[in-house]
Amino acid sequence: MDKICVIDMGSQYTHLIARRIRELGVYSEILPYDVSIAELKRVEPKGIILSGGPSSVYEEDSPQLTKNFFSFVKEEKIPVLGICYGLHLIIHQLGGKIKPFNRKEYGKTELEILRPKKLFESLDKRETVWMSHGDQVESMPDGFEVLARTITCPIAAYANESLNLFGVQFHPEVIHTQKGITVLKNFVLNVVKAKKEWKLENWIESAIEKIRSEIGSTERVILGLSGGVDSSVVAILLQKAIGNRLHSIFVNNGVLRKNEEIEVQETFKHALKFENFHYIDAEDLFLERLKDIEDPEEKRRIIGHTFIEVFEKKTIKLEEAHPNIKFLAQGTIYPDRVETSATSKTSVKIKSHHNLTLPDDMKLKIIEPLKDLYKDEVRKIGLKLGLPKEIIKRHPFPGPGLAVRIIGAIDKDKLTILREADEILIEEIKKAGVYDTLWQAFCVFLPLKTVGIMGDFRTYEYICAIRVVESLDAMTANFAKLNWELLDKIGTRIINEVKGINRVVYDISNKPPSTIEYE
Repeated sequence: MDKICVIDMGSQYTHLIARRIRELGVYSEILPYDVSIAELKRVEPKGIILSGGPSSVYEEDSPQLTKNFFSFVKEEKIPVLGICYGLHLIIHQLGGKIKPFNRKEYGKTELEILRPKKLFESLDKRETVWMSHGDQVESMPDGFEVLARTITCPIAAYANESLNLFGVQFHPEVIHTQKGITVLKNFVLNVVKAKKEWKLENWIESAIEKIRSEIGSTERVILGLSGGVDSSVVAILLQKAIGNRLHSIFVNNGVLRKNEEIEVQETFKHALKFENFHYIDAEDLFLERLKDIEDPEEKRRIIGHTFIEVFEKKTIKLEEAHPNIKFLAQGTIYPDRVETSATSKTSVKIKSHHNLTLPDDMKLKIIEPLKDLYKDEVRKIGLKLGLPKEIIKRHPFPGPGLAVRIIGAIDKDKLTILREADEILIEEIKKAGVYDTLWQAFCVFLPLKTVGIMGDFRTYEYICAIRVVESLDAMTANFAKLNWELLDKIGTRIINEVKGINRVVYDISNKPPSTIEYE
């Protein structure tokens, strides 16, 4: 099967590039920037993409390609596309010059295409692209020609067709570049001429076999089943791979959505008839440990450690009746790992992920069947495996739950307020028929009080923020432009029906620069 290798230079979007390639039907794999020539020969890439990154190529200790990389790709006739930092790196390592930009260029800008060659086939002369750089090309080696420019960046794209080397200063992988997918498609299908052989059906078969091989014929697995898309798909995969050797454990951590503990039990224990389903009510334990904790990273750490502690206690009891429990399965997916920089030596950490904050002495081995997939791929797999559409279409919910949707310290009163507001939001967008068109919709409790008027009386209550976004994979997102009538109805209901809130605000920030979740 033809393969595109994405070499990671530290970009938060490295996995997004790989995801876009898979969307084209071509398999993609991520490699570290210092990958050896021997490893490249083993992998046999049909094409290579160099990601962006936060460094400058002229800095000491900045990521550099291994010695003889360009001799190797020339000899093997492997096309290479550099994105942002990758564009700089090609020029830098081949003898050109990169210089600091007098001001950073960040956001949307207009690209003027000077030479509509292979890379820009089917694009207009002027296109909107997304820039994020503080350096630019000052001079290029012989054989390179400029393909595009912007008003502030004279070399925004280049090519050396004799060496099959290409570079773009903008980011074609993000949705803010309007025809970025076309640029990647032109490179992968027209320049590299890769065959479209990547199918999720093949992944499912491979994943099941890999699970069986890793777990063996007698060992058992426990899974933290939340009822969300990711853990549910993991559960079905594990069930198909090892049958009743899967023990699904649902923990009420006190920061769930309204009635979630009842709905999850009804779905998996009764409707889907999971044989070994275990419910643990640990609400009081979690809330006691989260008391007065304001820092979001500390919240995540506490939830992660308490989660594992509860699991270990339950495991000891289960082992008495069911020996050989050796694995803990998790529903970690690509965006979880990207935002914790788990795949790169050079990327900048945005926030930690609770699944990855595990104690060093944890006795269980971790298995993460979905760690290389994006949410839309996970959903498609879930449908193919027969999960109910209600589960598949459910919006993502963070592992730390409502703890990271309440800014600052949490308590039962704030949780009640947030649950009631969130229920109204979801109810109204479902009534309006837009729920399935959105990536996420949720309320956030802001620990700020403002003055209001209810009837003839003054109120001094909290603010509720509404966050609704559209996205393909959570790597980038735009706030949803809900109609005013719907927003009016949501805001009015929350203020009138939820005791403790007298003001509702709508979040109009995109990702980037903001993240989807507040903490």
